[in-house]
Amino acid sequence: MKDFKARAEKLRTDAAECALIRDLATEPHKRELFNRLAEHLDTLAAEVEKAMEDQAKRLARRA
Repeated sequence: MKDFKARAEKLRTDAAECALIRDLATEPHKRELFNRLAEHLDTLAAEVEKAMEDQAKRLARRA
């Protein structure tokens, strides 16, 4: 689980970095690209976190 948590945190960090680059970009197509990347990374992080929650619930039911 710790590995998944670290991966989710890394995805969130990468998303924040993409958002920063998006905010600093001067070309519209680069802003759009980094915006899509930030949104995609946020979605991936949310999916990893959801999978962790689901796994924790399954393990709790077994105990």
